[in-house]
Amino acid sequence: MKYMATYDLMETARNTNEWLGATARAMASYPAFALSTNPLVNLTAAWGEVTERTFGRMVAKPDWGIRSIVGPDGQDHLVDIKQAVEKPFGDLIQFFVRRRAPMARKMLVVTPMSGHYATLLRPTVASLLPDADVYVTDWHNARDIPVSAGKFDVEDYVLYLVDFLRHLGPDTHVIAVCQPVPLTLAATAYLAAEDPDAQPRSLTLMGGPVDPDAAATEVTDFGRRVTMGQLEQWAIQRVGFKYKGAGRLVYPGLLQLAGFMSMNAERHSKAFSDQVMRVARGEASDHDAHNRFYDEYLAVMDMTAEFYLSTVERVFKNREIARNVFTVAGKKVDMGAITKVAVKIVEGEKDDISAPGQCLAALKLLTNLPEDKKAQHLEPGAGHYGIFAGKSWRLNIRPLVLNFIDANSGKPAKSPVKLAASN
Repeated sequence: MKYMATYDLMETARNTNEWLGATARAMASYPAFALSTNPLVNLTAAWGEVTERTFGRMVAKPDWGIRSIVGPDGQDHLVDIKQAVEKPFGDLIQFFVRRRAPMARKMLVVTPMSGHYATLLRPTVASLLPDADVYVTDWHNARDIPVSAGKFDVEDYVLYLVDFLRHLGPDTHVIAVCQPVPLTLAATAYLAAEDPDAQPRSLTLMGGPVDPDAAATEVTDFGRRVTMGQLEQWAIQRVGFKYKGAGRLVYPGLLQLAGFMSMNAERHSKAFSDQVMRVARGEASDHDAHNRFYDEYLAVMDMTAEFYLSTVERVFKNREIARNVFTVAGKKVDMGAITKVAVKIVEGEKDDISAPGQCLAALKLLTNLPEDKKAQHLEPGAGHYGIFAGKSWRLNIRPLVLNFIDANSGKPAKSPVKLAASN
C-alpha cells in the first residue's frame, strides 16, 4: 500500500463526504423551503451540518483554547503559547501566564505521538497551569513535513526529549502520558549517563507500555499476531500531492481513525444520528458535549512510517526497553544509570490500553534508584483516559502528583495539596 494513490483515495473520500454535507446543508437551508412542513427538509439540513463538521474536523488541528486562568489574587491572567524550542518534527511550547512571576514548579508534559494531536491533553494542561509553569511537547503532523527534513523514529523522539530537557534545566518535573512513557524513561537514562546535570528532578509515568507483556490487552495481542512485513504492507502509505510532505512514508491518521471507529462502530453511529436529531430540533450548539468530544477525537495526524514501525518492533515486539537493551545513536541506554530522579507510576485499574503492570515494570528496571525515590499509585475504577484527564485525574491523581513533585523539588516543602471529596 506504499502508494500516493491509496493516500489520496482516502483524502478524496473524506473531501467528498465533507462536500456532500456542505451541499445538503446549503440546499436545505434555502428560504423557499421554510414554507414546507415536510420534516425531511430540516433533517437534511441537520444531516448536512453534522456531516460537514464531522469530515472537516479530520484534517484540522484543534486549538488549545486555553485563554486565561484565575490567579491566586482572584484576577484573570491571559495565557500565551510561546515556542521555546522549534524543531522539524515537534516543538517545545510554553503556556506563558501573563503578569505572573515564575512558579516554584516547572513541568514538562510529554504528549503521545500516536495519531492525535497534543491538544488531547488540554484538560491536563489546563488543570496544571494554576499551580505550575507548564511546557508541552507539540508534535507536528508528518504530512506537513517535507521529505528533505529526514527521518524520525523512536531514537529521534528520545533525542528530541533530551534536547527539550537540556533547554529546561535540572529543576524540571516531567509528566509522561501513555505511549511516550518508555521513551521518556529512556531519555532520562540517556541524560543520566551523558549529561547528569540536565536530568529532571522527577518523572511521573502514567499508563504507558514499559513492558507490554506484563499484562495483555487488545493492543499487545495485535502486536503479537501481525508481522512487521504485514504491518508495513497494510499500514504504510505515501503522502499525496496535496501536502508539503508529498512522498513521505507515513502511517496515515485517517487509517488509524478508521480502526478506532470500527472498534466501537455502533456507539459512534448512534452518536452521529443522535446529534443529527438534536440539530434538527434546535437543541445542539457549537460547543455541546458531542462537538467538544468529536472535535478532538476525529482530529488525527499522520505519523512517520519509521516512528510507527520502530515503536511496534522495538517497544512492543522486541521489548527493548523492558529488557534494558535499548540503544540510541549506537549507545546502550542503561536504566540503571538513573540514581537520583524520583519516579512515580500511575495506572488505572480498568485501563484497557496499557493495563496495570505495564507501566509499573519501570520500577524494576531502576535497579540503582533508592526505594524512597520510587512511588506508585493504582487508581480504582479508572480507565485509560480517566487517569490523566477524567474525574480520577481531577479529584485524586492530580493532587497526588503535585504532592510528589513538591516532595522531590529540592526546595522548602509547600503545604500539601488536599484531595477533593466530590466533584
